[in-house]
Amino acid sequence: MTDTYISIDLETTGLEPKHDKIIEIGALRVEKGQITGSFSTFVNPGRKLDERITELTGIRDEELAQAPYIQTVLPKLIEFMGDLPILGHSILFDFSFLKKAAVNERLIFEKNAIDTLKIARKYLAELESRSLDYLCNHYQIPHQAHRALEDAKATHFLYGKLVEEFYDKEQGGLFNPLPLSYQVKRDTPATKAQKEQLLRLLEQKNICLPVDIERLTRSEASRYVDKIKSGQISGVNDAE
Repeated sequence: MTDTYISIDLETTGLEPKHDKIIEIGALRVEKGQITGSFSTFVNPGRKLDERITELTGIRDEELAQAPYIQTVLPKLIEFMGDLPILGHSILFDFSFLKKAAVNERLIFEKNAIDTLKIARKYLAELESRSLDYLCNHYQIPHQAHRALEDAKATHFLYGKLVEEFYDKEQGGLFNPLPLSYQVKRDTPATKAQKEQLLRLLEQKNICLPVDIERLTRSEASRYVDKIKSGQISGVNDAE
């Protein structure tokens, strides 16, 4: 068991790190079981949010418009984390988004981690759910769901409850930080020709995309061009 770690949580535009973006990061530094520092920031995703994400998180486009991009945030987060292991609820999800961002910026990001979801699945299989919100209700942990810093804080307290109840049965195992692995390729920015082609199509078809075209990757730009040509995107309400 470790009592020194970074508890972390992200809010994102969706579930797929290859296409979706980070919109909020919350992290707590915990040393010998005590919270000693925090890191919290919105992140500009370079696109408008789907309504379902705003409904889920309460985060609005206007809150993200002036937020820093991940390129600015990530080095500061890595410095805050240092060489400590990380803690999270379904931690590979958060790691995969951070790993993707790090690879894009040519930064090294390798971490060992403890996953409270894996512990809960092993020892609390009889519960109706092992979601963070459900487990917080189960253990009477105060929790504001789907906000990054609050989720990171709730995960820290949940870990404490799980250690208290199950560590003697486990004798290490899932309570020890284990290496995370996520394979990802670096994105390359959209070419000038791609952006010019996309802008021509948007003008010709009177379409307004809810994205920052200057920040698109080559694959994203290509996908938008294909969708416009095939008629999958015919107006602002149809765009991703």
